[in-house]
Amino acid sequence: MIKYKLICKNCDLLFDSWFASSIEFEKLQKYNLLNCHNCNSEQVEKTLMAPKLIHNEEKRSSKKKNLNLRAIKENIKNYNKFIKNNFENVGENFAYEARSIHYNNKKKEKGIYGTASKNDLKELKEEGIDAQEVPWIEDKNN
Repeated sequence: MIKYKLICKNCDLLFDSWFASSIEFEKLQKYNLLNCHNCNSEQVEKTLMAPKLIHNEEKRSSKKKNLNLRAIKENIKNYNKFIKNNFENVGENFAYEARSIHYNNKKKEKGIYGTASKNDLKELKEEGIDAQEVPWIEDKNN
C-alpha cells in the first residue's frame, strides 16, 4: 500500500489517499478514475511529498492503525450487508432505474442500488437526482 498526498486542481483541496501501488495510482489517473470528494472534479494530481522514516514507536502505531483499518473494513462489510438485505440490486441499470423513479414517480417497495459510471453519477446529480457512491467490499466467503 502507498499513500499519496493529492491536490484537486479545480478547488485546491489537499487530501490523502491510499493505493495498492504506484502503478495502480498511475492506471487510475490515466483512465480519469480519480476524483475530488469535495467538487467531484477529475483534475486530481499528486503533490510533493517528503519520505517518512519508520521508528519503533511508529511501528507500534502502524500495528494499531492496521487494527483500525480492519475495524473500518468490517464496518463497510456490515453496511454492504445492510444494503443487500434492504435494497433492490438493479445492477448496471442503476441510472435508468433512478431516472424512472425520479421522473415517473415509479414507486419501489425497496430503495435501489447498483453500479453506475462516474459520468452517469455526474449526469444524475445535474438532473437533481440524489445518488451516492458507497465503498463496496465483496465478501470472499460467499
